[in-house]
Amino acid sequence: MGKKQFKAESKKLLDLMINSIYTQKEIFLRELISNSSDAVDKIYYKALTDKSLNFDKDNYYIKITPDKKNRTLTISDTGIGMTKEELEENLGIIARSGSLAFKKENELKDGFDIIGQFGVGFYSAFMVADCVTVISKALGSEEGYKWESEGADGYTIEPYQKETPGTDIILKIKENTEDEHYDEFLEEYTLRSIIKKYSDFIRYPIKMLVTNQKLKEGSEDEYEDYTEYEVINSMVPIWKKNKNELTTEDYEKFYSEKHFGFSKPLKSIHVSVDGAVSFNSILYIPSKTPYDFYTKEYEKGLELYSSGVLIMNKCADLLPDYFSFVQGLVDSEDLSLNISREMLQHDRQLKLIAKKIKDKIKSELLLMIKNERDKYEEFYKNFGRQLKYGIYSDFGANREDLQDLLMFYSSKQNKMITLDEYVNSMAKDQKYIYYACGESNEKISKLPQTELVSEKGFEILYFTEDIDEFAIRMLMNYKDKEFKSVSSGDLGIEPEEQNIDNEEKEENKEIFKFMNESLSGKVKDVRASKRLKNHPVCLSSDGELSIEMEKILNDMPNNPNIKADKILELNINHEVFSALKDAFEHDKDKLKMYTNLLYNQALLIEGLSIEDPLEFTKDICKLMK
Repeated sequence: MGKKQFKAESKKLLDLMINSIYTQKEIFLRELISNSSDAVDKIYYKALTDKSLNFDKDNYYIKITPDKKNRTLTISDTGIGMTKEELEENLGIIARSGSLAFKKENELKDGFDIIGQFGVGFYSAFMVADCVTVISKALGSEEGYKWESEGADGYTIEPYQKETPGTDIILKIKENTEDEHYDEFLEEYTLRSIIKKYSDFIRYPIKMLVTNQKLKEGSEDEYEDYTEYEVINSMVPIWKKNKNELTTEDYEKFYSEKHFGFSKPLKSIHVSVDGAVSFNSILYIPSKTPYDFYTKEYEKGLELYSSGVLIMNKCADLLPDYFSFVQGLVDSEDLSLNISREMLQHDRQLKLIAKKIKDKIKSELLLMIKNERDKYEEFYKNFGRQLKYGIYSDFGANREDLQDLLMFYSSKQNKMITLDEYVNSMAKDQKYIYYACGESNEKISKLPQTELVSEKGFEILYFTEDIDEFAIRMLMNYKDKEFKSVSSGDLGIEPEEQNIDNEEKEENKEIFKFMNESLSGKVKDVRASKRLKNHPVCLSSDGELSIEMEKILNDMPNNPNIKADKILELNINHEVFSALKDAFEHDKDKLKMYTNLLYNQALLIEGLSIEDPLEFTKDICKLMK
């Protein structure tokens, strides 16, 4: 029989496949197994309406037969088969797809979907094969046919004797080259790995011819090889099962099998959605932070399946960055098996799935706060930083998604609390949500700046991570309550200026002026403090940049040397201030020394470096003399 030519589009694709630059040549097996599963699905569907077919699922399967000697790999199925015309249409013209046509002609009402698209996927066989032979007999036909092609030159079709309906695809595997080792596609281990990776949840048994050993008859220590077909795939994916059928152990086992993490997950989330978009998903919140989580090497994303067939190992578009710690997978019948990464980025269904997954993760975390507080605090210890980065990034665009998930240590309750819990316990006359920054809770509790707020009985949130204040500044307010640092210039609770003797007020003004000039360039102003009660001195900030933010920014590798506008505040009721007044009257040099000492003392309290340690030690020695 004469050779027939492929259509122009098919020739272009074949050229691409034969001279493939794809690194993942292994996907050819995924495509061909999907087509086989598709063919069996069609018999299943026909059996629903044609009782004479007497469909018995045990009689339907997919077989994988490697033959190293002849360098062939055969993929067989007991599906619906193809007529001569269907072989022409499905394999000769890329634009046609037997599966798509079948879908359009028949309404599938039992939840089964047709996954393979006999067209683009089939041509991937030419990435690994010099010659592809398809032997098929359609259900109800008397005669079978053999389709054969060695690539872009065309194909032949001729009658072929085949006893039962179904299709055999025989690949003549290419010889090895310097760059490619095609032998691996004849190796049992490699084939098993590919099937488990991509096709583990195909709903029919995938049987592969394997070599095992058994004791020779009549021998106690001599073994001999024998071959048998072994089922490789799991068939029923856990996410397709009813939640009531599954136990915590089932979810943990699956987590371990998929290598999502080394320890047990903190939380598993099983999602089943029907509607504008339908999908099943199993999501996991890890109990430990992955070792590379806060590095550039960490790759976020969920495994993406189309009707049980893996189409992407890490689909980043399914998760926002702030939930990048979530592991798991999504399986949807609304996504095409052959969809590309570029198409996925613009896929409407994928965006709908991503939004529903984001909302589900958030709602589960909120439930954890309410019902499993210890578990949530464990999660927050590992991944709270990521949530704060989520608020800080994109100019606060994600604040609505994340603000209710934040937690900080409370000065009054001595435990982690949410912003909602803070606001609900606020005093009636309290205008602001107060916070303080520092290296640790213990150090923050000793800060002089906290005195006035604490005396008023107001709660203070402790910020101990470098991202905390940046995130809160982006948040700006919560439930109409503005955030206020205890180190800010105006706390909103300072006592009204008392009636101070005008002469003393003028005298203090001159002291502050002298001290300000002594610290020229180091502070913006020196003034009497309204917040200090027991401490003699502290620093506060004036403007948008806080002292804590200055520290963090200047610790970065590309030190921008940004400075906050610092105010040196003095407690005029402290005995130290009497020494300042005395020095102002009798010894201006001593006042200058006292000024430097107090400034350096304030820097140390803030955790800032002293600008001139040598001068500081000299001043202390002078004071001791």
